[in-house]
Amino acid sequence: MVKKRFFSVLAAAAAVFALAGCKQNVGTPEDNAVAVEEDGEETGNQDRLFGFACADLSDPFYAVLKDSVAAALEEGGDRILVRDAGGDAGVQEAQLDEMAGAGVEAVFLNPVPSLEEETALHVLDEAGIPVVSLEPDGEGTVPADAVILSDDYHAGAVCGEDLTGKLPEGGRLVIAEWRQGGQTDESITGFEETIADAGFEVAERVEVSGDGTGAGQRVTALLQRDGGVDAVMCGDDRIALDVLQALEEAGENSVLVYSVGGSPDVKSRLAEPGSPMTGVGAASPINMGKAAVKTADAILGEGVYETETCVETFLIDKNNVELYGTDGWQ
Repeated sequence: MVKKRFFSVLAAAAAVFALAGCKQNVGTPEDNAVAVEEDGEETGNQDRLFGFACADLSDPFYAVLKDSVAAALEEGGDRILVRDAGGDAGVQEAQLDEMAGAGVEAVFLNPVPSLEEETALHVLDEAGIPVVSLEPDGEGTVPADAVILSDDYHAGAVCGEDLTGKLPEGGRLVIAEWRQGGQTDESITGFEETIADAGFEVAERVEVSGDGTGAGQRVTALLQRDGGVDAVMCGDDRIALDVLQALEEAGENSVLVYSVGGSPDVKSRLAEPGSPMTGVGAASPINMGKAAVKTADAILGEGVYETETCVETFLIDKNNVELYGTDGWQ
């Protein structure tokens, strides 16, 4: 059993992390700072080396999360060793072994869903290397020293609240979610529990995998039969973009489309007049990265930190999208 290496843990999140209020200066070069880095190489100038092990950097969310961690480390003169598992648990386990051999101070880990954590983290534990788990899905399953989560349940709930306000008498909807490794999509759970007993009928539930495509075709097929569709709830921005493309090709702009994420592409669609894109439960990979580095610093300095930090999520819609910007993540 991998032991959790907790040092001086106190419930002082408000003192350690100033996460609330960070979301206003977004879409700017400063907030979207990217460390100059060659994939898989060390960056920075001096001092400590940290590892960043990611499940799949092809996902834009994780790519920005990596950039945020790299930028925060670089500010302190630290270096980062980045490894991308490409969704392969075996590859990620080998990469963690590599990081232990490289003598990293700590590892920022976004785990592949099927990773055998106790086995994979054993070498780090034996070497006394702390692990800060980055789990945007809100699961918090890795036995790490600290976990940085995104409040995905709330991201789905705010979409549900907005939908019930726009369709107070209910309607027919499609739920399209992207399941990985059998994990529950907390955003979809938050959405469904929020609209429960509000008169909505789930016409179809679509489980999307791979690159997130396929949901759009199912939605447009339903438009022509069984009473149509009033809204689509997407568990991921890439699913939403696929749905939006299908609706555009069908000449349909009356369906309300919601998503969870907050990517520049989805926010750009939100800003388009007449676009079906209605709202997104926005997460903040930038703030997650900043919180992760602060936590690692506190662990290494035997200071005060939270073992679990849940980074806020919030609704971005057509009324406030200009505040958050469309040229970067928040």
